[in-house]
Amino acid sequence: MEDARRLISLIVPCYNEQEALPLFYQAAARQMDALPGYRFELIFVDDGSRDQTLSLLKAYAGKDERVHYLSFSRNFGKESAMYAGLVNASGDYVAILDADLQDPPALLPQMLDAIEREGYDSVAARRVTREGEGRVRSFLSRRFYAVMSRITRMEMIEGARDFRLMTRAYVDALLALSERCRFTKGMFSWVGFKTKWIGYENVERAAGETKWNMMQLFKYALEGIFAFSVAPLALASYFGIAFCGLALLAFLFVFIRALVCGDPVAGWPSLVCIVLFLSGVQLFCLGMVGQYLARVYTESKHRPLFICRETNISEEKFVKMG
Repeated sequence: MEDARRLISLIVPCYNEQEALPLFYQAAARQMDALPGYRFELIFVDDGSRDQTLSLLKAYAGKDERVHYLSFSRNFGKESAMYAGLVNASGDYVAILDADLQDPPALLPQMLDAIEREGYDSVAARRVTREGEGRVRSFLSRRFYAVMSRITRMEMIEGARDFRLMTRAYVDALLALSERCRFTKGMFSWVGFKTKWIGYENVERAAGETKWNMMQLFKYALEGIFAFSVAPLALASYFGIAFCGLALLAFLFVFIRALVCGDPVAGWPSLVCIVLFLSGVQLFCLGMVGQYLARVYTESKHRPLFICRETNISEEKFVKMG
């Protein structure tokens, strides 16, 4: 007899998480066992780990039929790992959460209640505090969300995590966005639907070290800006208009001074500085245009977002490349 309980898919991207995985698996298993009214599948996505992450996932899969794993041929990044989990998830509800326990599995009952009793399409988690995080990193993160909210037409919630529970309709809408340069936080907002936000206190990583340094976060922020806003292109246009106006004023100043005073305007050093400054502005604007062209070039190649080397998901359900 077919089990009528709803299936919940938990997607867990992993990259060198051998220290955190045992703690996460225990916490997730306790939470799944505490919700007997649902069926679960744990989809771990090994993003080309170089430690014993894959060995641990195989061990869990050997003793727990709810555990599935995909192992990439190399490191493709968290965005690709989340996408691989989404295309291979078959649950009525799908959740994404990190293996370091900064996304507490204990929030799942509250998320389920919001979807089934309150009628939301997704329930997302956000940190209401940043205790334990560096001041510079916290400040830059807050500024990023503020800037994104201003230059896009989307709601970007400060402190938002990738941790959220989604209905099947919501997941299908996400999968319909097939771009290769992905910024999932923006996609969550772009597809719309009714979303409830749950705030929680910041949780420190359970074990291991973070894989995100300042440079990686900066690149990720740029990816979000270029993926969901054309404001940088508009900025280049504003630069052009402003400097054309300044050039006209400077020309009028030189012309009037020559008529009134009868002497030329001296100052080769200042002229060189002005030329260098304007050249820098031009290269800056050209670089912004190049960022958009690079993304068009990447999309045009239609390369897969991930390549899976090994999995225990059955062939009829498995999506090998994305």
